[in-house]
Amino acid sequence: MHIPEPRGPISSALFELLAGEPGNAGDSLAGLHRLVTTRLAGIQEIIGDDDAQLTLFCLYELHYSGLDGVKDEWEWEPGLIQVRQLLEKPFEAALRAAAKEAMGDVDLPARDGLTSDAVADVLFGLAGRDTGPSVSRYVAKKASLDQLKEFLIHKSVYQLKEADPHTWAIPRLAGRAKAALVEIQADEYGGGRPDRMHSALFARTMRGLGLDDQYGAYVNAVPAVSLASVNLMSLCGLNRRLRGAITGHLAIYEMTSSQPNRFYGNGFRRHGFDAGVTHYFDEHVEADAVHEQIAGRDLAGGLVEAEPALLDDVLFGATAVMAVDAQLSAHLLDSWENGRSSLRAAVAAAA
Repeated sequence: MHIPEPRGPISSALFELLAGEPGNAGDSLAGLHRLVTTRLAGIQEIIGDDDAQLTLFCLYELHYSGLDGVKDEWEWEPGLIQVRQLLEKPFEAALRAAAKEAMGDVDLPARDGLTSDAVADVLFGLAGRDTGPSVSRYVAKKASLDQLKEFLIHKSVYQLKEADPHTWAIPRLAGRAKAALVEIQADEYGGGRPDRMHSALFARTMRGLGLDDQYGAYVNAVPAVSLASVNLMSLCGLNRRLRGAITGHLAIYEMTSSQPNRFYGNGFRRHGFDAGVTHYFDEHVEADAVHEQIAGRDLAGGLVEAEPALLDDVLFGATAVMAVDAQLSAHLLDSWENGRSSLRAAVAAAA
Protein backbone atom coordinates (compact mmCIF):
# COMPACT_ATOMS: atom_id res chain seq x y z
CA MET A 1 0.00 0.00 0.00
CA HIS A 2 1.23 3.50 -0.78
CA ILE A 3 1.91 5.65 2.27
CA PRO A 4 -1.15 7.93 2.57
CA GLU A 5 -1.16 11.65 3.19
CA PRO A 6 -0.66 12.52 6.87
CA ARG A 7 -3.60 13.86 8.86
CA GLY A 8 -1.80 15.50 11.73
CA PRO A 9 1.44 15.63 13.72
CA ILE A 10 1.43 11.96 14.79
CA SER A 11 1.00 10.47 11.33
CA SER A 12 3.44 13.03 9.91
CA ALA A 13 6.09 12.03 12.43
CA LEU A 14 5.42 8.32 11.83
CA PHE A 15 5.83 8.57 8.07
CA GLU A 16 9.04 10.56 8.46
CA LEU A 17 10.34 7.90 10.82
CA LEU A 18 9.43 5.01 8.52
CA ALA A 19 11.41 6.59 5.68
CA GLY A 20 14.60 5.86 7.65
CA GLU A 21 16.42 2.77 8.85
CA PRO A 22 14.83 0.83 11.74
CA GLY A 23 18.14 0.08 13.41
CA ASN A 24 19.23 3.71 13.74
CA ALA A 25 16.08 5.43 14.96
CA GLY A 26 16.49 5.54 18.73
CA ASP A 27 16.11 9.29 19.16
CA SER A 28 13.36 9.57 16.55
CA LEU A 29 11.40 6.74 18.14
CA ALA A 30 11.71 8.35 21.56
CA GLY A 31 10.48 11.63 20.06
CA LEU A 32 7.48 9.90 18.46
CA HIS A 33 6.68 8.22 21.77
CA ARG A 34 6.67 11.59 23.55
CA LEU A 35 4.60 13.18 20.80
CA VAL A 36 1.94 10.47 20.93
CA THR A 37 1.77 10.70 24.73
CA THR A 38 1.30 14.46 24.55
CA ARG A 39 -1.24 14.41 21.71
CA LEU A 40 -3.36 11.64 23.25
CA ALA A 41 -3.93 13.80 26.31
CA GLY A 42 -5.84 16.26 24.14
CA ILE A 43 -7.92 13.79 22.09
CA GLN A 44 -11.51 13.60 23.28
CA GLU A 45 -12.98 11.06 20.82
CA ILE A 46 -10.26 8.76 19.53
CA ILE A 47 -12.61 6.71 17.34
CA GLY A 48 -13.26 9.83 15.28
CA ASP A 49 -9.76 11.28 15.38
CA ASP A 50 -8.24 11.26 11.89
CA ASP A 51 -4.62 11.52 12.99
CA ALA A 52 -4.80 8.73 15.59
CA GLN A 53 -6.81 6.34 13.41
CA LEU A 54 -4.59 6.81 10.35
CA THR A 55 -1.49 6.26 12.48
CA LEU A 56 -2.92 3.05 13.94
CA PHE A 57 -4.06 1.88 10.51
CA CYS A 58 -0.56 2.28 9.07
CA LEU A 59 1.12 0.68 12.09
CA TYR A 60 -1.18 -2.33 11.68
CA GLU A 61 -0.52 -2.37 7.94
CA LEU A 62 3.10 -3.27 8.69
CA HIS A 63 1.73 -6.68 9.79
CA TYR A 64 -0.27 -7.17 6.57
CA SER A 65 1.09 -6.30 3.13
CA GLY A 66 3.36 -3.51 4.35
CA LEU A 67 3.85 0.04 3.12
CA ASP A 68 5.68 0.94 -0.08
CA GLY A 69 9.25 2.02 0.55
CA VAL A 70 9.19 0.96 4.22
CA LYS A 71 11.66 -1.68 5.37
CA ASP A 72 10.08 -4.91 6.59
CA GLU A 73 12.25 -4.78 9.69
CA TRP A 74 10.02 -1.99 11.05
CA GLU A 75 7.26 -4.53 11.67
CA TRP A 76 8.77 -5.79 14.94
CA GLU A 77 10.81 -2.76 15.98
CA PRO A 78 10.23 -2.74 19.77
CA GLY A 79 9.99 1.04 20.02
CA LEU A 80 7.36 1.16 17.29
CA ILE A 81 5.34 -1.60 18.98
CA GLN A 82 5.38 0.55 22.13
CA VAL A 83 4.00 3.48 20.15
CA ARG A 84 1.25 1.26 18.77
CA GLN A 85 0.38 0.13 22.29
CA LEU A 86 0.15 3.74 23.42
CA LEU A 87 -2.55 4.32 20.81
CA GLU A 88 -4.26 0.97 21.37
CA LYS A 89 -4.92 1.56 25.07
CA PRO A 90 -7.29 4.56 24.73
CA PHE A 91 -8.73 3.13 21.51
CA GLU A 92 -9.67 -0.09 23.27
CA ALA A 93 -11.08 1.86 26.21
CA ALA A 94 -13.28 3.89 23.85
CA LEU A 95 -14.41 0.72 22.08
CA ARG A 96 -15.30 -0.94 25.38
CA ALA A 97 -17.34 2.09 26.43
CA ALA A 98 -19.21 2.08 23.11
CA ALA A 99 -19.69 -1.69 23.32
CA LYS A 100 -21.11 -1.43 26.83
CA GLU A 101 -23.69 1.07 25.63
CA ALA A 102 -24.57 -1.16 22.65
CA MET A 103 -24.89 -4.18 24.95
CA GLY A 104 -27.60 -2.58 27.05
CA ASP A 105 -29.48 -4.85 29.42
CA VAL A 106 -29.12 -8.16 27.60
CA ASP A 107 -29.91 -11.17 29.77
CA LEU A 108 -26.86 -13.41 29.98
CA PRO A 109 -26.92 -17.14 30.69
CA ALA A 110 -25.43 -18.56 33.86
CA ARG A 111 -21.67 -18.93 33.62
CA ASP A 112 -21.73 -22.44 35.12
CA GLY A 113 -22.09 -25.10 32.46
CA LEU A 114 -22.32 -22.56 29.68
CA THR A 115 -23.14 -24.30 26.37
CA SER A 116 -22.28 -23.26 22.84
CA ASP A 117 -25.98 -23.04 21.99
CA ALA A 118 -26.57 -20.64 24.88
CA VAL A 119 -23.74 -18.40 23.66
CA ALA A 120 -25.10 -18.50 20.11
CA ASP A 121 -28.57 -17.57 21.38
CA VAL A 122 -27.16 -14.44 23.04
CA LEU A 123 -25.32 -13.45 19.87
CA PHE A 124 -28.37 -14.06 17.66
CA GLY A 125 -30.36 -11.96 20.10
CA LEU A 126 -27.88 -9.11 19.77
CA ALA A 127 -27.91 -9.38 15.98
CA GLY A 128 -31.69 -9.42 15.89
CA ARG A 129 -32.10 -6.27 17.91
CA ASP A 130 -29.60 -4.21 15.91
CA THR A 131 -31.75 -1.16 15.15
CA GLY A 132 -29.05 1.18 13.90
CA PRO A 133 -29.47 3.26 10.74
CA SER A 134 -29.84 1.00 7.70
CA VAL A 135 -27.39 1.82 4.94
CA SER A 136 -28.43 -1.35 3.13
CA ARG A 137 -32.05 -0.22 2.79
CA TYR A 138 -30.93 3.21 1.61
CA VAL A 139 -28.67 1.61 -1.00
CA ALA A 140 -31.49 -0.66 -2.14
CA LYS A 141 -34.06 2.10 -2.60
CA LYS A 142 -32.48 5.55 -2.82
CA ALA A 143 -28.72 5.65 -3.38
CA SER A 144 -27.52 7.47 -6.49
CA LEU A 145 -24.74 6.10 -8.67
CA ASP A 146 -22.26 8.45 -7.01
CA GLN A 147 -23.37 7.26 -3.57
CA LEU A 148 -22.92 3.64 -4.65
CA LYS A 149 -19.35 4.50 -5.58
CA GLU A 150 -18.78 6.17 -2.22
CA PHE A 151 -20.23 3.12 -0.48
CA LEU A 152 -17.70 0.88 -2.25
CA ILE A 153 -14.85 3.26 -1.42
CA HIS A 154 -15.64 3.08 2.30
CA LYS A 155 -15.89 -0.72 2.19
CA SER A 156 -12.72 -1.12 0.11
CA VAL A 157 -10.48 -0.27 3.06
CA TYR A 158 -11.37 -3.68 4.49
CA GLN A 159 -13.02 -5.71 1.74
CA LEU A 160 -9.91 -5.77 -0.47
CA LYS A 161 -8.21 -7.76 2.29
CA GLU A 162 -11.38 -9.44 3.53
CA ALA A 163 -10.88 -12.21 6.10
CA ASP A 164 -7.22 -11.41 6.86
CA PRO A 165 -7.74 -9.85 10.34
CA HIS A 166 -9.80 -12.83 11.47
CA THR A 167 -7.22 -15.31 10.18
CA TRP A 168 -4.80 -14.15 12.89
CA ALA A 169 -7.01 -16.07 15.35
CA ILE A 170 -6.50 -19.51 13.78
CA PRO A 171 -3.27 -20.44 15.64
CA ARG A 172 -4.74 -19.00 18.85
CA LEU A 173 -7.70 -21.33 18.94
CA ALA A 174 -8.02 -25.09 19.36
CA GLY A 175 -10.44 -27.91 18.72
CA ARG A 176 -13.98 -27.10 17.65
CA ALA A 177 -13.47 -23.34 17.50
CA LYS A 178 -10.35 -23.64 15.33
CA ALA A 179 -12.02 -26.07 12.94
CA ALA A 180 -15.02 -23.75 12.61
CA LEU A 181 -12.84 -20.73 11.85
CA VAL A 182 -10.85 -22.64 9.24
CA GLU A 183 -14.09 -23.73 7.57
CA ILE A 184 -15.35 -20.15 7.37
CA GLN A 185 -12.03 -18.75 6.20
CA ALA A 186 -11.67 -21.40 3.50
CA ASP A 187 -14.87 -20.05 1.94
CA GLU A 188 -13.71 -16.45 2.36
CA TYR A 189 -10.53 -17.31 0.43
CA GLY A 190 -12.45 -18.94 -2.42
CA GLY A 191 -11.97 -22.59 -1.53
CA GLY A 192 -8.56 -22.60 -3.21
CA ARG A 193 -9.66 -20.67 -6.31
CA PRO A 194 -8.08 -17.18 -6.44
CA ASP A 195 -10.82 -15.78 -8.68
CA ARG A 196 -13.45 -16.72 -6.07
CA MET A 197 -11.73 -15.10 -3.10
CA HIS A 198 -14.17 -12.60 -1.64
CA SER A 199 -11.57 -9.85 -1.91
CA ALA A 200 -11.26 -10.65 -5.63
CA LEU A 201 -15.04 -10.56 -6.07
CA PHE A 202 -15.15 -7.15 -4.39
CA ALA A 203 -12.34 -5.88 -6.62
CA ARG A 204 -14.39 -6.92 -9.63
CA THR A 205 -17.37 -4.96 -8.28
CA MET A 206 -15.17 -1.88 -7.94
CA ARG A 207 -13.88 -2.22 -11.49
CA GLY A 208 -17.46 -2.53 -12.71
CA LEU A 209 -18.12 0.97 -11.40
CA GLY A 210 -14.89 2.39 -12.78
CA LEU A 211 -13.11 2.51 -9.43
CA ASP A 212 -9.47 1.74 -8.63
CA ASP A 213 -9.30 -1.77 -7.15
CA GLN A 214 -5.76 -1.47 -5.80
CA TYR A 215 -5.69 -2.10 -2.06
CA GLY A 216 -5.41 1.17 -0.14
CA ALA A 217 -6.17 3.35 -3.17
CA TYR A 218 -8.82 5.32 -1.26
CA VAL A 219 -7.39 5.49 2.25
CA ASN A 220 -6.92 9.24 1.84
CA ALA A 221 -10.61 9.68 1.05
CA VAL A 222 -12.29 7.89 3.95
CA PRO A 223 -12.93 9.43 7.40
CA ALA A 224 -11.56 8.25 10.73
CA VAL A 225 -14.57 6.08 11.57
CA SER A 226 -14.03 4.00 8.41
CA LEU A 227 -10.44 3.37 9.49
CA ALA A 228 -11.58 2.68 13.05
CA SER A 229 -13.83 -0.15 11.88
CA VAL A 230 -10.79 -1.87 10.34
CA ASN A 231 -8.50 -0.98 13.25
CA LEU A 232 -10.97 -2.71 15.59
CA MET A 233 -10.41 -5.96 13.69
CA SER A 234 -6.63 -5.58 13.69
CA LEU A 235 -6.59 -4.75 17.40
CA CYS A 236 -8.52 -7.91 18.25
CA GLY A 237 -6.81 -10.11 15.68
CA LEU A 238 -3.21 -9.18 16.50
CA ASN A 239 -3.52 -9.39 20.30
CA ARG A 240 -3.83 -12.97 21.55
CA ARG A 241 -5.49 -11.79 24.76
CA LEU A 242 -8.40 -10.60 22.57
CA ARG A 243 -8.93 -13.88 20.72
CA GLY A 244 -12.41 -14.02 22.22
CA ALA A 245 -13.18 -10.58 20.84
CA ILE A 246 -12.13 -11.40 17.29
CA THR A 247 -14.35 -14.50 17.32
CA GLY A 248 -17.28 -12.44 18.61
CA HIS A 249 -16.57 -9.85 15.93
CA LEU A 250 -16.65 -12.45 13.16
CA ALA A 251 -19.78 -14.10 14.59
CA ILE A 252 -21.80 -10.89 14.60
CA TYR A 253 -20.43 -10.00 11.16
CA GLU A 254 -21.77 -13.25 9.76
CA MET A 255 -25.07 -13.00 11.64
CA THR A 256 -25.83 -9.51 10.33
CA SER A 257 -24.57 -9.93 6.77
CA SER A 258 -26.96 -12.00 4.68
CA GLN A 259 -30.00 -9.70 4.49
CA PRO A 260 -28.02 -6.44 4.07
CA ASN A 261 -26.06 -7.98 1.20
CA ARG A 262 -29.35 -8.88 -0.47
CA PHE A 263 -30.34 -5.21 -0.24
CA TYR A 264 -26.94 -4.05 -1.52
CA GLY A 265 -27.22 -6.32 -4.53
CA ASN A 266 -30.71 -4.99 -5.25
CA GLY A 267 -29.42 -1.44 -5.08
CA PHE A 268 -26.80 -2.12 -7.73
CA ARG A 269 -29.31 -3.99 -9.89
CA ARG A 270 -31.61 -0.97 -9.62
CA HIS A 271 -28.92 0.98 -11.48
CA GLY A 272 -28.68 -1.65 -14.20
CA PHE A 273 -25.58 -3.55 -13.08
CA ASP A 274 -25.40 -7.23 -13.91
CA ALA A 275 -24.15 -10.29 -12.05
CA GLY A 276 -20.53 -9.38 -12.76
CA VAL A 277 -20.95 -6.46 -10.33
CA THR A 278 -23.45 -7.96 -7.91
CA HIS A 279 -21.75 -11.37 -7.54
CA TYR A 280 -19.88 -10.20 -4.42
CA PHE A 281 -23.13 -9.33 -2.62
CA ASP A 282 -25.06 -12.33 -3.96
CA GLU A 283 -22.28 -14.67 -2.79
CA HIS A 284 -22.57 -13.31 0.75
CA VAL A 285 -26.34 -13.78 0.84
CA GLU A 286 -25.83 -17.53 0.49
CA ALA A 287 -22.49 -18.03 2.22
CA ASP A 288 -23.25 -16.00 5.33
CA ALA A 289 -26.59 -17.73 5.87
CA VAL A 290 -24.49 -20.85 6.48
CA HIS A 291 -21.57 -19.10 8.16
CA GLU A 292 -23.76 -17.48 10.81
CA GLN A 293 -24.58 -20.87 12.34
CA ILE A 294 -20.98 -22.06 12.23
CA ALA A 295 -19.69 -18.75 13.64
CA GLY A 296 -22.30 -18.51 16.38
CA ARG A 297 -22.41 -22.09 17.61
CA ASP A 298 -19.11 -23.72 16.71
CA LEU A 299 -16.70 -20.77 16.65
CA ALA A 300 -17.84 -18.34 19.34
CA GLY A 301 -19.99 -20.85 21.19
CA GLY A 302 -17.39 -23.59 21.01
CA LEU A 303 -14.68 -21.24 22.26
CA VAL A 304 -16.70 -20.11 25.29
CA GLU A 305 -17.79 -23.66 26.07
CA ALA A 306 -14.09 -24.60 26.23
CA GLU A 307 -12.98 -21.34 27.91
CA PRO A 308 -15.94 -19.82 29.80
CA ALA A 309 -13.83 -16.86 30.98
CA LEU A 310 -13.78 -15.57 27.39
CA LEU A 311 -17.53 -14.86 27.24
CA ASP A 312 -17.09 -11.19 28.11
CA ASP A 313 -14.52 -10.71 25.36
CA VAL A 314 -16.69 -12.51 22.81
CA LEU A 315 -19.53 -10.13 23.67
CA PHE A 316 -17.15 -7.17 23.57
CA GLY A 317 -16.08 -8.03 20.02
CA ALA A 318 -19.69 -8.48 18.92
CA THR A 319 -21.02 -5.27 20.43
CA ALA A 320 -17.99 -3.15 19.53
CA VAL A 321 -18.47 -3.86 15.83
CA MET A 322 -22.16 -3.02 16.15
CA ALA A 323 -21.30 0.29 17.82
CA VAL A 324 -18.63 1.36 15.32
CA ASP A 325 -20.69 0.27 12.32
CA ALA A 326 -23.62 2.29 13.69
CA GLN A 327 -21.38 5.37 13.81
CA LEU A 328 -20.23 4.79 10.24
CA SER A 329 -23.79 4.21 9.04
CA ALA A 330 -24.96 7.40 10.72
CA HIS A 331 -22.18 9.32 8.98
CA LEU A 332 -23.06 7.91 5.57
CA LEU A 333 -26.79 8.53 5.85
CA ASP A 334 -26.42 12.00 7.36
CA SER A 335 -24.12 12.98 4.50
CA TRP A 336 -26.23 11.49 1.71
CA GLU A 337 -29.60 12.66 3.00
CA ASN A 338 -28.26 16.19 3.24
CA GLY A 339 -26.71 16.22 -0.21
CA ARG A 340 -23.08 15.97 0.92
CA SER A 341 -20.28 13.59 0.05
CA SER A 342 -19.44 11.11 2.81
CA LEU A 343 -15.76 11.23 1.83
CA ARG A 344 -13.06 13.45 3.30
CA ALA A 345 -11.98 14.91 0.00
CA ALA A 346 -13.15 14.97 -3.60
CA VAL A 347 -12.37 11.70 -5.36
CA ALA A 348 -12.57 11.91 -9.12
CA ALA A 349 -13.96 8.41 -9.55
CA ALA A 350 -16.79 9.06 -7.08
CA ALA A 351 -17.58 12.67 -7.95
